Amino acid sequence: MQNTLDIAKAPKDTRVVVAMSGGVDSSVVAAVLKDEGYDVVGVTLQLYDHGAAIHRKGACCAGQDIYDARAVAERIGIPHYVLDYETRFRQEVIDRFVDSYVAGETPIPCVECNRRVKFRDLLSMARELGADVLATGHYVRSRPGPDGNRVLFRAADADRDQSYFLYATTQEQLNLLRFPLGHLASKAETRALAHRHGLEVAEKADSQDICFVPAGRYQELVEKLRPGAAETGAILHVDGRVLGRHDGVIGYTIGQRKGLGIASGEPLYVIRIDAGRKQLIVGPREALATRRVRLRDVNWIGEGGLHTLPAEGLEVAARVRSTRAPRPGLLRQVDGQLAVELLSAEEGVAPGQACVLYDGDGPCARVLGGGTIERAPAPAALAAA
Repeated sequence: MQNTLDIAKAPKDTRVVVAMSGGVDSSVVAAVLKDEGYDVVGVTLQLYDHGAAIHRKGACCAGQDIYDARAVAERIGIPHYVLDYETRFRQEVIDRFVDSYVAGETPIPCVECNRRVKFRDLLSMARELGADVLATGHYVRSRPGPDGNRVLFRAADADRDQSYFLYATTQEQLNLLRFPLGHLASKAETRALAHRHGLEVAEKADSQDICFVPAGRYQELVEKLRPGAAETGAILHVDGRVLGRHDGVIGYTIGQRKGLGIASGEPLYVIRIDAGRKQLIVGPREALATRRVRLRDVNWIGEGGLHTLPAEGLEVAARVRSTRAPRPGLLRQVDGQLAVELLSAEEGVAPGQACVLYDGDGPCARVLGGGTIERAPAPAALAAA
């Protein structure tokens, strides 16, 4: 008989490593599983020292979180370990994030952290501890499919759904992962569970922004790690006209309107960033509209393989930003590259962001995979500039 984690063992004989961030979500996961009788081990990753970024001694971002995770572990009576992954995190997440910004993209470090650190190295460590599964506090759901492999779905609470950040999870990883909070209808239920278990983190605020960028100061981090990256260049209109100068493309994102530093009789938005030419391309809002989204580094966890895509394309729901709902489109091969043809245009599709694919646009849709959004070819007026 299967237990609640879909393992054919009694809970007491099932070892679960819980990735404990020090927040309320993962703390509740550990407490609930412990209460259900599982052999729970808590693990917290030391990933990054904020003090090194803001030049203030002792300002470690993980300090309070590690303390909170340890306090929860003591409260519920489970062993707790802290693993120093700072070097790996710097190489696999921070450096990639910075290089992507320098290339004129808008990266998502949370995807890389899950892909290259949490769900790779942490899973390896969980196996070394003899764990049957690794549980996290992500709001996403999974269950066994007809072939025995686990299938990933959006969370019941669409407002909390984190599937956008987990599309790069491989099938092998997914089979060993569990997400006990994915069925909850709201964050209020999670906090209620925390209170029920007497956890001091019950009302702890959710983390905001990117953990290793103090107060959202992306440009400062890029300039610190890649000196000289903020080189000046031309601001061009999409029709090829030169409108002014910028202080470095790393300070701008696709869709940005404010802070362009140019005078114009019409509202202008950042339409394209050409880091190679040090050019910032702006234009009217309608120029932000995109119908074709090209993908690279695609991860597929849907039925069959990508080689089985029908010539006319596969119907999918595509999500091009974490804050947007999935939109209908067709996944197909275009000039030898995977791309999504959206049925209605999206604005502000940014290279470096993820395009996550689902089998529908509902709150519990299946995650089929996704990829990194590739830069589209330059308009003719700019290609010759």
